[in-house]
Amino acid sequence: MSEDKALFAPVDPAKAGLRGRCPRCGEGKLFAGYLTTAPRCSHCGLDYEFIDSGDGPAVFVILIIGIIVCGLALFVEVSWNPPLWVHFILWIPLTLILALPLLRILKGLMIGVQYKNRAAEGRLDRAE
Repeated sequence: MSEDKALFAPVDPAKAGLRGRCPRCGEGKLFAGYLTTAPRCSHCGLDYEFIDSGDGPAVFVILIIGIIVCGLALFVEVSWNPPLWVHFILWIPLTLILALPLLRILKGLMIGVQYKNRAAEGRLDRAE
């Protein structure tokens, strides 16, 4: 990411990311769709070309939701031993209800932290 020389008050990357706002100004929208990032900030004009959250948000969602849903499913199975269709009715909707909002929140958070720390693709400097 190229050096950002614009003068804006420091924005907390966690607050901006969790709200889906620009990591530089905290005002413009970060997302154009549900998970699609906008090409640039509508408020300060920051080019979002540097954004690459990769699979990070999805991995965290899988781990967090997996622990919650698996723990609850095991508890229900051991306590009441319901038929398999009850598990499908309970856990598939709960997984979707928990995962979809969390995915957007964590993607915004990772982008905000990426901007604050000036994270970029790794490069090797070779003296030739």
